Amino acid sequence: MSAESPPPGRKDPPVPPTNGNLSGNLPEFSVAELSQAVKRTIEGTFERVRVRGEVSGFKRAASGHLYMALKDEEAVLDAVCWRGMAARLALVPEDGLEVIATGRLTTYPGRSKYQIVIEQLELAGEGALLKLLEERRRKLAAEGLFDEERKQALPFLPEVIGVVTSPTGAVIRDILHRLADRFPRPVLVWPVLVQGEGAAAEIAAAIEGFNALEEGGPVPRPDLLIVARGGGSLEDLWAFNEEVVVRAAAASAIPLISAVGHETDTTLIDFAADHRAPTPSAAAERAVPVRSELLATSLDHGRRLATAAARLLAARRAEVSGLARGLPEPRRLLEEKTQRLDERAERLGGALRGFAQTRRTELARIGAALPHPRRQLAMSRERLGAQGDRLRGLGRRIGQRPGEALARLDAGRRLRRSRQQILADRRDGLKALNRVLESVSYRKVLARGYAVVRGPEGLVARAAAVAPGLALDIEFADGHITAEAAEARDSTETAGRPKAAKKAPKDDPQGSLL
Repeated sequence: MSAESPPPGRKDPPVPPTNGNLSGNLPEFSVAELSQAVKRTIEGTFERVRVRGEVSGFKRAASGHLYMALKDEEAVLDAVCWRGMAARLALVPEDGLEVIATGRLTTYPGRSKYQIVIEQLELAGEGALLKLLEERRRKLAAEGLFDEERKQALPFLPEVIGVVTSPTGAVIRDILHRLADRFPRPVLVWPVLVQGEGAAAEIAAAIEGFNALEEGGPVPRPDLLIVARGGGSLEDLWAFNEEVVVRAAAASAIPLISAVGHETDTTLIDFAADHRAPTPSAAAERAVPVRSELLATSLDHGRRLATAAARLLAARRAEVSGLARGLPEPRRLLEEKTQRLDERAERLGGALRGFAQTRRTELARIGAALPHPRRQLAMSRERLGAQGDRLRGLGRRIGQRPGEALARLDAGRRLRRSRQQILADRRDGLKALNRVLESVSYRKVLARGYAVVRGPEGLVARAAAVAPGLALDIEFADGHITAEAAEARDSTETAGRPKAAKKAPKDDPQGSLL
Protein backbone atom coordinates (compact mmCIF):
# COMPACT_ATOMS: atom_id res chain seq x y z
CA MET A 1 0.00 0.00 0.00
CA SER A 2 1.53 3.30 -1.07
CA ALA A 3 1.65 6.49 0.92
CA GLU A 4 -0.51 8.27 -1.71
CA SER A 5 -3.45 5.88 -1.26
CA PRO A 6 -4.28 5.46 2.44
CA PRO A 7 -6.33 2.44 3.42
CA PRO A 8 -10.10 2.84 3.58
CA GLY A 9 -11.38 4.22 6.85
CA ARG A 10 -8.06 5.69 7.86
CA LYS A 11 -8.21 9.22 9.27
CA ASP A 12 -5.36 11.55 8.54
CA PRO A 13 -3.78 13.12 11.61
CA PRO A 14 -4.44 16.80 12.13
CA VAL A 15 -1.92 18.94 10.23
CA PRO A 16 -1.17 22.38 11.57
CA PRO A 17 -1.84 25.29 9.15
CA THR A 18 1.14 26.49 7.26
CA ASN A 19 2.11 29.71 5.54
CA GLY A 20 5.16 30.83 3.81
CA ASN A 21 7.11 31.25 7.03
CA LEU A 22 7.65 27.63 8.08
CA SER A 23 10.01 28.38 10.90
CA GLY A 24 7.91 31.00 12.64
CA ASN A 25 4.35 29.68 12.18
CA LEU A 26 4.81 25.93 12.98
CA PRO A 27 3.21 25.03 16.32
CA GLU A 28 5.36 23.53 19.00
CA PHE A 29 4.56 20.05 20.43
CA SER A 30 5.96 18.39 23.48
CA VAL A 31 7.27 14.86 23.05
CA ALA A 32 4.34 13.47 24.97
CA GLU A 33 1.85 15.44 22.91
CA LEU A 34 3.35 14.27 19.67
CA SER A 35 3.51 10.64 20.91
CA GLN A 36 -0.15 10.74 21.92
CA ALA A 37 -1.10 12.25 18.56
CA VAL A 38 0.74 9.44 16.76
CA LYS A 39 -0.89 6.88 19.06
CA ARG A 40 -4.38 8.22 18.35
CA THR A 41 -3.71 8.27 14.66
CA ILE A 42 -2.44 4.69 14.50
CA GLU A 43 -5.08 3.22 16.81
CA GLY A 44 -7.85 5.07 14.95
CA THR A 45 -6.60 4.03 11.55
CA PHE A 46 -5.68 0.39 12.36
CA GLU A 47 -8.34 -0.38 14.98
CA ARG A 48 -8.55 -4.08 13.94
CA VAL A 49 -6.11 -5.80 11.59
CA ARG A 50 -4.99 -9.30 10.62
CA VAL A 51 -1.26 -9.73 10.16
CA ARG A 52 0.54 -12.79 8.80
CA GLY A 53 4.11 -13.45 9.82
CA GLU A 54 6.62 -15.76 11.46
CA VAL A 55 6.92 -15.76 15.25
CA SER A 56 10.34 -14.66 16.47
CA GLY A 57 11.80 -13.93 19.93
CA PHE A 58 8.83 -15.39 21.82
CA LYS A 59 8.92 -15.12 25.61
CA ARG A 60 6.43 -15.34 28.47
CA ALA A 61 6.89 -12.73 31.22
CA ALA A 62 6.47 -13.50 34.91
CA SER A 63 3.27 -11.45 34.83
CA GLY A 64 1.77 -13.86 32.26
CA HIS A 65 1.96 -11.47 29.29
CA LEU A 66 3.35 -12.80 25.98
CA TYR A 67 5.94 -10.85 24.00
CA MET A 68 7.12 -11.70 20.49
CA ALA A 69 7.79 -10.29 17.02
CA LEU A 70 6.12 -11.07 13.69
CA LYS A 71 8.43 -10.89 10.72
CA ASP A 72 8.61 -11.60 7.04
CA GLU A 73 11.37 -11.14 4.46
CA GLU A 74 11.25 -7.32 4.61
CA ALA A 75 9.97 -6.11 8.01
CA VAL A 76 9.49 -6.86 11.71
CA LEU A 77 6.45 -6.00 13.81
CA ASP A 78 6.49 -6.17 17.62
CA ALA A 79 3.56 -7.98 19.21
CA VAL A 80 2.16 -8.37 22.70
CA CYS A 81 -0.66 -10.48 24.13
CA TRP A 82 -1.97 -9.57 27.57
CA ARG A 83 -2.37 -12.23 30.22
CA GLY A 84 -6.18 -12.43 30.14
CA MET A 85 -6.19 -12.90 26.39
CA ALA A 86 -3.21 -15.30 26.38
CA ALA A 87 -5.18 -17.90 28.32
CA ARG A 88 -7.81 -17.98 25.56
CA LEU A 89 -5.47 -18.37 22.59
CA ALA A 90 -6.14 -21.40 20.41
CA LEU A 91 -2.44 -22.24 20.21
CA VAL A 92 0.74 -21.45 22.09
CA PRO A 93 3.19 -19.38 20.00
CA GLU A 94 6.57 -20.87 19.19
CA ASP A 95 9.60 -19.42 17.39
CA GLY A 96 9.53 -20.15 13.67
CA LEU A 97 5.77 -20.73 13.61
CA GLU A 98 3.92 -18.94 10.80
CA VAL A 99 0.72 -17.51 12.21
CA ILE A 100 -2.07 -15.04 11.47
CA ALA A 101 -2.53 -12.62 14.36
CA THR A 102 -5.75 -10.63 14.77
CA GLY A 103 -5.73 -7.53 16.93
CA ARG A 104 -5.18 -3.78 16.95
CA LEU A 105 -2.15 -1.60 16.34
CA THR A 106 -0.92 0.69 19.08
CA THR A 107 2.21 2.52 20.06
CA TYR A 108 4.48 2.38 23.05
CA PRO A 109 5.45 6.02 23.63
CA GLY A 110 8.06 5.09 26.19
CA ARG A 111 10.29 3.77 23.39
CA SER A 112 8.73 5.29 20.30
CA LYS A 113 7.67 1.86 19.04
CA TYR A 114 4.49 0.62 17.50
CA GLN A 115 3.18 -2.90 18.05
CA ILE A 116 0.16 -5.13 17.58
CA VAL A 117 -1.91 -6.21 20.56
CA ILE A 118 -2.93 -9.78 19.72
CA GLU A 119 -6.49 -10.91 20.47
CA GLN A 120 -6.58 -14.08 18.35
CA LEU A 121 -3.85 -16.31 16.96
CA GLU A 122 -4.11 -19.05 14.38
CA LEU A 123 -1.77 -20.97 12.16
CA ALA A 124 -1.24 -19.66 8.69
CA GLY A 125 -2.35 -22.46 6.35
CA GLU A 126 -2.20 -26.27 6.48
CA GLY A 127 1.53 -26.38 5.75
CA ALA A 128 2.26 -24.54 8.97
CA LEU A 129 -0.04 -26.88 10.87
CA LEU A 130 1.73 -29.91 9.50
CA LYS A 131 5.11 -28.43 10.36
CA LEU A 132 3.99 -27.70 13.91
CA LEU A 133 2.44 -31.17 14.16
CA GLU A 134 5.67 -32.88 13.10
CA GLU A 135 7.80 -30.81 15.46
CA ARG A 136 5.46 -31.56 18.36
CA ARG A 137 5.41 -35.26 17.48
CA ARG A 138 9.21 -35.45 17.55
CA LYS A 139 9.35 -33.57 20.86
CA LEU A 140 6.83 -35.83 22.61
CA ALA A 141 8.37 -38.97 21.11
CA ALA A 142 11.76 -37.94 22.47
CA GLU A 143 10.19 -37.78 25.94
CA GLY A 144 9.06 -41.40 25.58
CA LEU A 145 5.30 -40.72 25.57
CA PHE A 146 4.81 -42.90 22.47
CA ASP A 147 6.94 -45.88 23.58
CA GLU A 148 5.36 -49.30 23.25
CA GLU A 149 6.50 -50.23 26.77
CA ARG A 150 4.09 -47.63 28.21
CA LYS A 151 1.04 -49.07 26.49
CA GLN A 152 -1.38 -51.18 28.53
CA ALA A 153 -3.32 -54.27 27.51
CA LEU A 154 -7.03 -53.72 26.98
CA PRO A 155 -9.42 -55.69 29.25
CA PHE A 156 -11.16 -58.62 27.58
CA LEU A 157 -14.60 -57.67 28.89
CA PRO A 158 -14.75 -54.32 30.73
CA GLU A 159 -17.46 -53.83 33.34
CA VAL A 160 -17.86 -50.09 32.63
CA ILE A 161 -16.75 -48.11 29.57
CA GLY A 162 -16.05 -44.37 29.69
CA VAL A 163 -16.51 -42.32 26.50
CA VAL A 164 -15.06 -38.83 25.98
CA THR A 165 -16.85 -37.18 23.05
CA SER A 166 -19.55 -34.70 22.09
CA PRO A 167 -22.94 -35.74 23.50
CA THR A 168 -24.87 -34.44 20.48
CA GLY A 169 -22.96 -35.93 17.56
CA ALA A 170 -23.42 -39.19 15.68
CA VAL A 171 -20.27 -40.64 17.27
CA ILE A 172 -21.85 -41.52 20.62
CA ARG A 173 -24.88 -43.07 18.89
CA ASP A 174 -22.61 -45.24 16.73
CA ILE A 175 -20.65 -46.41 19.80
CA LEU A 176 -23.77 -47.24 21.84
CA HIS A 177 -25.39 -49.03 18.90
CA ARG A 178 -22.28 -51.14 18.24
CA LEU A 179 -21.91 -52.04 21.93
CA ALA A 180 -25.58 -53.09 22.11
CA ASP A 181 -25.11 -55.36 19.08
CA ARG A 182 -21.95 -57.05 20.34
CA PHE A 183 -22.05 -57.14 24.15
CA PRO A 184 -24.09 -54.54 26.11
CA ARG A 185 -22.01 -52.80 28.79
CA PRO A 186 -22.70 -49.79 31.05
CA VAL A 187 -21.36 -46.60 29.42
CA LEU A 188 -20.38 -43.33 31.10
CA VAL A 189 -20.27 -40.32 28.73
CA TRP A 190 -18.16 -37.27 29.63
CA PRO A 191 -19.45 -34.52 27.29
CA VAL A 192 -16.74 -32.26 25.84
CA LEU A 193 -16.15 -29.90 22.95
CA VAL A 194 -14.30 -31.74 20.18
CA GLN A 195 -13.12 -28.69 18.23
CA GLY A 196 -12.65 -24.98 18.66
CA GLU A 197 -11.43 -22.86 21.52
CA GLY A 198 -11.24 -24.70 24.86
CA ALA A 199 -11.78 -28.17 23.35
CA ALA A 200 -8.28 -29.44 24.23
CA ALA A 201 -8.60 -28.41 27.87
CA GLU A 202 -11.99 -30.12 28.19
CA ILE A 203 -10.76 -33.36 26.61
CA ALA A 204 -7.71 -33.49 28.90
CA ALA A 205 -9.87 -32.69 31.94
CA ALA A 206 -12.29 -35.52 30.99
CA ILE A 207 -9.47 -38.10 30.76
CA GLU A 208 -8.03 -36.95 34.10
CA GLY A 209 -11.51 -36.89 35.64
CA PHE A 210 -12.21 -40.52 34.73
CA ASN A 211 -8.85 -41.53 36.20
CA ALA A 212 -9.61 -39.60 39.41
CA LEU A 213 -12.75 -41.65 40.14
CA GLU A 214 -12.37 -44.01 43.09
CA GLU A 215 -13.14 -47.70 42.78
CA GLY A 216 -16.29 -48.58 44.68
CA GLY A 217 -17.43 -44.93 44.75
CA PRO A 218 -20.90 -43.62 43.90
CA VAL A 219 -19.81 -43.20 40.26
CA PRO A 220 -18.27 -46.42 38.94
CA ARG A 221 -14.70 -46.13 37.67
CA PRO A 222 -14.43 -47.25 34.02
CA ASP A 223 -12.25 -50.19 33.06
CA LEU A 224 -11.73 -48.74 29.56
CA LEU A 225 -11.77 -45.25 28.01
CA ILE A 226 -12.72 -44.30 24.43
CA VAL A 227 -11.80 -40.83 23.15
CA ALA A 228 -13.79 -40.37 19.95
CA ARG A 229 -14.63 -37.81 17.29
CA GLY A 230 -15.93 -37.91 13.73
CA GLY A 231 -13.95 -36.96 10.68
CA GLY A 232 -12.91 -33.44 9.72
CA SER A 233 -10.13 -31.27 8.43
CA LEU A 234 -6.76 -30.88 10.08
CA GLU A 235 -7.95 -27.70 11.76
CA ASP A 236 -11.11 -29.45 13.03
CA LEU A 237 -9.06 -32.26 14.60
CA TRP A 238 -6.37 -29.97 15.98
CA ALA A 239 -7.62 -30.23 19.60
CA PHE A 240 -6.46 -33.85 19.64
CA ASN A 241 -2.96 -32.72 18.62
CA GLU A 242 -2.59 -30.38 21.57
CA GLU A 243 0.16 -31.25 24.01
CA VAL A 244 -2.16 -31.18 27.04
CA VAL A 245 -4.41 -33.83 25.47
CA VAL A 246 -1.51 -36.07 24.44
CA ARG A 247 0.05 -35.92 27.91
CA ALA A 248 -3.28 -36.72 29.58
CA ALA A 249 -3.75 -39.77 27.33
CA ALA A 250 -0.21 -41.00 27.98
CA ALA A 251 -0.61 -40.58 31.77
CA SER A 252 -3.98 -42.39 31.93
CA ALA A 253 -3.93 -45.37 34.29
CA ILE A 254 -7.09 -46.67 32.59
CA PRO A 255 -6.47 -48.32 29.18
CA LEU A 256 -7.45 -45.86 26.44
CA ILE A 257 -8.62 -46.31 22.85
CA SER A 258 -8.22 -43.39 20.44
CA ALA A 259 -10.91 -43.15 17.76
CA VAL A 260 -10.50 -39.71 16.19
CA GLY A 261 -11.54 -39.01 12.61
CA HIS A 262 -11.70 -41.50 9.78
CA GLU A 263 -9.23 -44.25 8.99
CA THR A 264 -6.90 -41.94 7.09
CA ASP A 265 -6.83 -39.26 9.80
CA THR A 266 -3.93 -39.33 12.24
CA THR A 267 -3.59 -37.24 15.39
CA LEU A 268 -0.99 -37.22 18.13
CA ILE A 269 -3.38 -38.82 20.62
CA ASP A 270 -3.30 -41.92 18.40
CA PHE A 271 0.40 -42.38 19.25
CA ALA A 272 -0.09 -41.89 23.00
CA ALA A 273 -3.20 -44.10 23.32
CA ASP A 274 -2.92 -47.77 24.24
CA HIS A 275 -4.83 -48.72 21.09
CA ARG A 276 -5.85 -46.79 17.96
CA ALA A 277 -9.14 -47.52 16.24
CA PRO A 278 -9.73 -46.21 12.69
CA THR A 279 -13.31 -45.15 13.51
CA PRO A 280 -15.52 -44.79 16.62
CA SER A 281 -17.49 -47.89 15.56
CA ALA A 282 -14.25 -49.86 15.32
CA ALA A 283 -13.35 -48.65 18.82
CA ALA A 284 -16.59 -50.12 20.18
CA GLU A 285 -15.86 -53.39 18.39
CA ARG A 286 -12.39 -53.51 19.92
CA ALA A 287 -13.74 -52.70 23.39
CA VAL A 288 -16.00 -55.78 23.79
CA PRO A 289 -16.19 -59.24 22.21
CA VAL A 290 -19.25 -60.64 20.41
CA ARG A 291 -21.55 -62.18 23.00
CA SER A 292 -23.06 -64.77 20.64
CA GLU A 293 -19.59 -65.93 19.60
CA LEU A 294 -18.56 -66.24 23.26
CA LEU A 295 -21.64 -68.35 24.01
CA ALA A 296 -20.96 -70.59 21.02
CA THR A 297 -17.30 -70.95 22.01
CA SER A 298 -18.23 -71.74 25.62
CA LEU A 299 -20.73 -74.40 24.53
CA ASP A 300 -18.17 -75.93 22.17
CA HIS A 301 -15.55 -76.00 24.90
CA GLY A 302 -18.06 -77.60 27.28
CA ARG A 303 -18.84 -80.35 24.79
CA ARG A 304 -15.15 -80.95 24.12
CA LEU A 305 -14.45 -81.07 27.86
CA ALA A 306 -17.22 -83.58 28.50
CA THR A 307 -16.02 -85.77 25.61
CA ALA A 308 -12.41 -85.62 26.81
CA ALA A 309 -13.45 -86.47 30.38
CA ALA A 310 -15.51 -89.47 29.23
CA ARG A 311 -12.63 -90.66 27.05
CA LEU A 312 -10.18 -90.29 29.93
CA LEU A 313 -12.43 -92.20 32.34
CA ALA A 314 -12.89 -95.03 29.82
CA ALA A 315 -9.12 -95.29 29.32
CA ARG A 316 -8.49 -95.33 33.08
CA ARG A 317 -11.23 -97.93 33.60
CA ALA A 318 -9.71 -100.19 30.95
CA GLU A 319 -6.26 -99.73 32.47
CA VAL A 320 -7.52 -100.63 35.96
CA SER A 321 -9.31 -103.70 34.60
CA GLY A 322 -6.13 -104.86 32.90
CA LEU A 323 -4.10 -104.42 36.05
CA ALA A 324 -6.74 -106.24 38.12
CA ARG A 325 -6.55 -109.31 35.87
CA GLY A 326 -2.83 -109.61 36.60
CA LEU A 327 -3.28 -109.52 40.38
CA PRO A 328 -4.00 -112.68 42.47
CA GLU A 329 -7.17 -112.96 44.51
CA PRO A 330 -6.78 -111.08 47.83
CA ARG A 331 -8.42 -113.88 49.83
CA ARG A 332 -5.91 -116.38 48.49
CA LEU A 333 -3.05 -114.11 49.50
CA LEU A 334 -4.47 -113.83 53.02
CA GLU A 335 -4.92 -117.61 53.35
CA GLU A 336 -1.31 -118.22 52.38
CA LYS A 337 -0.03 -115.60 54.78
CA THR A 338 -2.23 -116.97 57.58
CA GLN A 339 -0.86 -120.48 57.10
CA ARG A 340 2.71 -119.17 57.11
CA LEU A 341 1.99 -117.21 60.30
CA ASP A 342 0.65 -120.33 62.06
CA GLU A 343 3.72 -122.27 61.05
CA ARG A 344 6.05 -119.54 62.33
CA ALA A 345 4.13 -119.33 65.62
CA GLU A 346 4.45 -123.11 66.18
CA ARG A 347 8.15 -123.08 65.40
CA LEU A 348 8.64 -120.10 67.69
CA GLY A 349 7.04 -121.92 70.62
CA GLY A 350 9.30 -124.96 70.17
CA ALA A 351 12.34 -122.74 69.76
CA LEU A 352 11.54 -120.89 72.98
CA ARG A 353 11.13 -124.15 74.92
CA GLY A 354 14.39 -125.53 73.49
CA PHE A 355 16.20 -122.31 74.32
CA ALA A 356 14.92 -122.38 77.91
CA GLN A 357 15.92 -126.07 78.34
CA THR A 358 19.40 -125.33 76.97
CA ARG A 359 19.85 -122.47 79.37
CA ARG A 360 18.63 -124.60 82.32
CA THR A 361 21.10 -127.38 81.46
CA GLU A 362 23.94 -124.88 81.14
CA LEU A 363 22.99 -123.31 84.44
CA ALA A 364 22.92 -126.69 86.19
CA ARG A 365 26.36 -127.56 84.77
CA ILE A 366 27.87 -124.27 85.94
CA GLY A 367 26.19 -124.64 89.33
CA ALA A 368 27.54 -128.17 89.79
CA ALA A 369 31.08 -127.02 88.96
CA LEU A 370 31.02 -124.26 91.58
CA PRO A 371 31.71 -125.10 95.25
CA HIS A 372 28.99 -124.42 97.75
CA PRO A 373 29.06 -120.89 99.21
CA ARG A 374 29.26 -122.24 102.76
CA ARG A 375 32.32 -124.26 101.79
CA GLN A 376 33.94 -121.18 100.25
CA LEU A 377 33.19 -119.20 103.39
CA ALA A 378 34.63 -121.99 105.62
CA MET A 379 37.79 -122.14 103.53
CA SER A 380 38.16 -118.35 103.72
CA ARG A 381 37.68 -118.48 107.53
CA GLU A 382 40.31 -121.20 107.83
CA ARG A 383 42.80 -119.13 105.82
CA LEU A 384 42.01 -116.04 107.88
CA GLY A 385 42.35 -118.07 111.14
CA ALA A 386 45.72 -119.43 110.07
CA GLN A 387 46.94 -115.99 109.20
CA GLY A 388 45.63 -114.70 112.54
CA ASP A 389 47.47 -117.42 114.45
CA ARG A 390 50.66 -116.54 112.65
CA LEU A 391 50.18 -112.89 113.44
CA ARG A 392 49.48 -113.61 117.14
CA GLY A 393 52.55 -115.83 117.36
CA LEU A 394 54.58 -113.11 115.79
CA GLY A 395 53.18 -110.62 118.31
CA ARG A 396 54.11 -112.86 121.23
CA ARG A 397 57.61 -113.26 119.95
CA ILE A 398 57.90 -109.53 119.54
CA GLY A 399 56.60 -109.06 123.09
CA GLN A 400 59.18 -111.47 124.54
CA ARG A 401 62.01 -109.47 122.92
CA PRO A 402 61.30 -105.82 123.56
CA GLY A 403 64.68 -104.69 122.29
CA GLU A 404 64.13 -106.26 118.97
CA ALA A 405 60.56 -104.85 118.85
CA LEU A 406 61.83 -101.35 119.18
CA ALA A 407 64.41 -102.03 116.54
CA ARG A 408 61.71 -103.38 114.24
CA LEU A 409 59.07 -100.71 114.96
CA ASP A 410 59.05 -99.57 111.42
CA ALA A 411 58.73 -103.14 110.16
CA GLY A 412 55.79 -103.60 112.53
CA ARG A 413 54.00 -100.63 111.08
CA ARG A 414 54.57 -101.92 107.58
CA LEU A 415 53.33 -105.31 108.68
CA ARG A 416 50.13 -103.86 110.07
CA ARG A 417 49.49 -101.97 106.89
CA SER A 418 50.16 -105.10 104.85
CA ARG A 419 47.81 -107.07 107.01
CA GLN A 420 45.05 -104.53 106.62
CA GLN A 421 45.59 -104.43 102.85
CA ILE A 422 45.55 -108.23 102.64
CA LEU A 423 42.36 -108.38 104.68
CA ALA A 424 40.73 -105.74 102.49
CA ASP A 425 41.77 -107.57 99.30
CA ARG A 426 40.48 -110.88 100.65
CA ARG A 427 37.23 -109.26 101.69
CA ASP A 428 36.74 -107.72 98.25
CA GLY A 429 37.55 -111.01 96.57
CA LEU A 430 35.07 -112.80 98.83
CA LYS A 431 32.38 -110.25 97.96
CA ALA A 432 33.08 -110.66 94.24
CA LEU A 433 32.83 -114.46 94.52
CA ASN A 434 29.62 -114.09 96.45
CA ARG A 435 28.18 -111.88 93.70
CA VAL A 436 29.20 -114.40 91.05
CA LEU A 437 27.70 -117.20 93.09
CA GLU A 438 24.49 -115.31 93.57
CA SER A 439 24.28 -114.51 89.82
CA VAL A 440 24.53 -118.19 88.82
CA SER A 441 22.62 -119.55 91.78
CA TYR A 442 19.60 -121.61 90.91
CA ARG A 443 17.62 -119.56 93.43
CA LYS A 444 17.61 -116.70 90.95
CA VAL A 445 15.89 -119.02 88.51
CA LEU A 446 13.38 -120.03 91.19
CA ALA A 447 12.47 -116.34 91.63
CA ARG A 448 11.35 -116.31 87.98
CA GLY A 449 8.71 -119.01 88.60
CA TYR A 450 10.69 -122.25 88.27
CA ALA A 451 10.98 -125.03 90.91
CA VAL A 452 13.51 -127.77 91.91
CA VAL A 453 12.13 -131.31 92.31
CA ARG A 454 13.99 -133.75 94.58
CA GLY A 455 13.24 -137.37 95.27
CA PRO A 456 14.57 -139.76 97.93
CA GLU A 457 17.76 -140.15 95.92
CA GLY A 458 18.33 -136.50 95.15
CA LEU A 459 17.61 -134.17 92.19
CA VAL A 460 14.96 -135.33 89.70
CA ALA A 461 15.62 -133.91 86.19
CA ARG A 462 13.47 -136.28 84.00
CA ALA A 463 9.84 -137.30 84.20
CA ALA A 464 10.87 -140.86 83.35
CA ALA A 465 12.75 -141.11 86.68
CA VAL A 466 9.52 -140.58 88.69
CA ALA A 467 7.37 -143.57 89.46
CA PRO A 468 3.73 -143.18 90.54
CA GLY A 469 3.43 -142.79 94.29
CA LEU A 470 6.99 -141.50 94.69
CA ALA A 471 7.35 -138.92 97.47
CA LEU A 472 8.76 -135.68 96.13
CA ASP A 473 10.19 -132.55 97.71
CA ILE A 474 9.55 -129.40 95.58
CA GLU A 475 11.57 -126.28 96.34
CA PHE A 476 10.23 -122.83 95.34
CA ALA A 477 11.82 -119.45 95.79
CA ASP A 478 10.07 -118.91 99.11
CA GLY A 479 10.04 -122.46 100.56
CA HIS A 480 9.49 -126.25 100.13
CA ILE A 481 6.38 -128.44 99.77
CA THR A 482 5.99 -132.21 99.65
CA ALA A 483 4.01 -134.01 96.98
CA GLU A 484 3.26 -137.49 95.74
CA ALA A 485 3.74 -138.37 92.06
CA ALA A 486 0.72 -139.52 90.05
CA GLU A 487 0.54 -141.05 86.59
CA ALA A 488 3.34 -139.92 84.25
CA ARG A 489 2.39 -138.36 80.88
CA ASP A 490 4.27 -137.70 77.69
CA SER A 491 5.04 -134.01 77.17
CA THR A 492 3.86 -134.17 73.52
CA GLU A 493 0.34 -134.99 74.60
CA THR A 494 -0.06 -131.71 76.46
CA ALA A 495 2.02 -129.44 74.20
CA GLY A 496 0.11 -126.32 73.22
CA ARG A 497 -2.75 -127.26 75.63
CA PRO A 498 -3.00 -125.65 79.07
CA LYS A 499 -3.55 -127.91 82.09
CA ALA A 500 -6.18 -127.15 84.64
CA ALA A 501 -4.49 -126.62 87.99
CA LYS A 502 -5.97 -128.26 91.05
CA LYS A 503 -7.27 -126.02 93.71
CA ALA A 504 -4.92 -125.82 96.69
CA PRO A 505 -6.27 -126.63 100.12
CA LYS A 506 -7.41 -123.62 102.01
CA ASP A 507 -4.92 -124.26 104.80
CA ASP A 508 -1.95 -124.52 102.40
CA PRO A 509 -0.97 -121.03 101.11
CA GLN A 510 1.63 -122.48 98.66
CA GLY A 511 -0.83 -124.67 96.70
CA SER A 512 -0.18 -128.00 95.05
CA LEU A 513 1.96 -128.62 92.00
CA LEU A 514 -0.10 -131.59 90.76
